Formats: sequence, C-alpha cells, structure tokens
Amino acid sequence: MSLPKPFLALSAATVLATTGTRFSAIAVPWLVLETTGDPVLTGLAGLAEMLPYVLAKALGGPLIDRLGPRRMAISCDLLSTLAVALVPLLYWAGLLSIWVLLPALALIGVLRAPADASKQAMVPAVAALGHMPLERVTGVVGAADRLAGTLGAASAGALIGLLGSGAALLANALAFLLSALVLAVGVPRTDAAVVAGDAAAEPTMPVGYLAQFAAGWQVLRSDAVLMGLVIMIAVTNLFDQAYSMVLLPVWVRAAGLDVTWVGLFLATFSASAILGSVLAAIYGARLPRLLLYTLGFLCAGPLAFGSFALNLPLSAIIAILLLGGLAAGFLNPIISAILLERTPTPMVGRVIALTGALTWSLIPFGGLYAGLLVNNVGILPALGVTAMLYLCTTLLPLAVPSFRQMGQARAGAPS
Repeated sequence: MSLPKPFLALSAATVLATTGTRFSAIAVPWLVLETTGDPVLTGLAGLAEMLPYVLAKALGGPLIDRLGPRRMAISCDLLSTLAVALVPLLYWAGLLSIWVLLPALALIGVLRAPADASKQAMVPAVAALGHMPLERVTGVVGAADRLAGTLGAASAGALIGLLGSGAALLANALAFLLSALVLAVGVPRTDAAVVAGDAAAEPTMPVGYLAQFAAGWQVLRSDAVLMGLVIMIAVTNLFDQAYSMVLLPVWVRAAGLDVTWVGLFLATFSASAILGSVLAAIYGARLPRLLLYTLGFLCAGPLAFGSFALNLPLSAIIAILLLGGLAAGFLNPIISAILLERTPTPMVGRVIALTGALTWSLIPFGGLYAGLLVNNVGILPALGVTAMLYLCTTLLPLAVPSFRQMGQARAGAPS
C-alpha cells in the first residue's frame, strides 16, 4: 500500500524542521561558550529560548484546534525563518551580544512551539488516511525525526567547524522555509480540518478560548496514565537538555576535542535511534509497552551519561551511545501512540499542546542546572550526579501503578 501524500509531506517537514533545530541546538551553545567561556551563560541561552517555547506551546492548543494545524504550522515555520535568520545577520554585523541574543532566542522559541505541536496534531488524520495503526505512523514519523537529528547533528558540527556558528544558524532558517513550503504543497486544506477536529466537527465545543483551554486541561488532568507520563518525561527532559546544552559541549572541550565531536556523539545516538524507530513502526504494536518504555529510558539516559562520567575510551562511549539510541528509538512512538489513543479526537490539538508544554516545562532550566553544577563540582561529578538522578527517575514506571495501563485506549480517542 502506497503511503498517502499528506503523510509523506508531514514526514519531510519533520525532517527539515528538526534538522534545522539541531543546527541551532549545537551552534548556539558553542557560540556562547566560544565568546564567553561561561557554562552558566550557556545555560541561560537555553533558558531564554525554551521557557517562551513551553509557554507558547501550552497556550497555543486552542488556536491549533480553532485554526487548524496546517495553517499554524506553515505560518509559524515562515515566521521562524525570519526570526532565525536575524541571529546570524546580527552576528556578522558585530551586533550580537549575549543580551541581544537572549530576546532573539525567546522569539524563536515562541514561534517554534505551535509549529511543533501542529505537526504532531496531524498524525491521527494521517493514520486514518493510510488505514495504519498509530504505532506505525508514529514510528515512521519518529524515524524521520531521528533521521533529522542525525543529519542535523553531524552536519552542524562539520558546518560550524568549517564556516562558524552563523552559517549553521542560516541553514536552520532555510530549513524552516522549506518545511513551510512542503506542508503548503503536500497537505491539502481539507485534511487540516479533519486533523484538528475543528469547531464544525464538534458542536458542543466551548466557544471561548479559556473554556477551550480548560476543557483540554480537564482531559489531561483526569487521565492518570497521561499525567504519569508527563511528570516522568518532564524530569528526564531536564537532564537531556542539561546534557546536550552544557554537559556534552563542556566535556568535549575539557577532553581537548573540537566541536565536530559534539555533532558526532549526538549523530551516533540519533542514527541508532532511527533503527529503533523503524523497529517500533514494524513491531511496536505487538511488543510490551511498559518493558520497552523502561528499558528505553534506562539505556538512553543513565547508561549514556555514565559513560562520559567515567571518562571511558571514545570507542566504548560510541558503542554505548549506539545501544542507547537503539533503545530510545522505541520511546517516542510508544509515547505518541499512548497520547493519541487516550485523547478524544476533538481535543487532539489542545491535549497535545498541553502535554508537550508540560513535558518540556523543565527543559528551560536544564542548561542552567548543568552550568551551575559544572561550575561548583566540575564536569565529571556533574555527569555522575545527573546519571544517578536520571536512573532514579527511570525506575518510576516499576513503582507507579498507572504506568501499567499503557495499553488501554480511552473512549472517544482515535483508534
């Protein structure tokens, strides 16, 4: 069976947007470290982008359901093109101090959030069009996301090494532009209404923005499975951000390596996760979710972080990252399938936006946490402490009963 055109367009847009975001995720912290040498300011740069991102994602759900995810994704990707391009232009003009960079990053975060949530909100309609299980669609989209992470990480490190951080940021802007064009051409307007579960499809939908927001929050709050996932993922995301934003770049610099190694480590993990996502797309519907979920976090977090904390040889670190990436590849398809199975169709945009915002709510503080920790105890103890805290969080599914209901769909949700 051939894949529907909207699915292909969504996958391509995901690859483009995520590749561009990976460029800036490596370029921005390296730029701050190069110009200031301060891990705390590096973490502050992450806070400046991610805190507005989280707030915009939380508040954007009703707008996604009202306007449709297609329109929101295209509009925000186009505006992101301009916002991201502004940073390298200011940098090349010699006008980009840290205090100019911070508000620019905040604007980028505000625009990225609804675009990301809108792309995820398109998944149920794509699954319906292709008559495919949600695990298969989320697995393929997850593989596309991981592919983007691999391409972005590997090429960003090389691009920064050759042409500097400004060129990587300009490539990010171009990626957002292409993402908007792909969605505009590949996703018909009619699909947006189906995806959104818009007002016309929901006669009883509350009219006011606050009422719509509250209705989405009620769906999320009343579901013990989703709330358990939100809390756990929020904590692990804090540690993941600390790693990618500060701990990994500082470890690389302390080891006497250049920026290409940051990209190599991230690309190794993401490349292996592509295989994990593909396996999840093929076999995910038949495998025990709770076991895969727990093992995925264990290998992706504590095991990987511990390899850096112990200063293992580079070959051993690469091998552990390959294992961690393979296990992590199963996580996003499982999480996405659970979320979409347990969310009533008319609420998809709101619940996805709220879930995304809450699971990312601690990310703005990840870099700051890592910067302060590194400044006080050093890079290796900071990695060790973070690995232990990550391990404690990873064991939560074995202790909290609500996680055992992962395989049960909720009435009114897409099947």
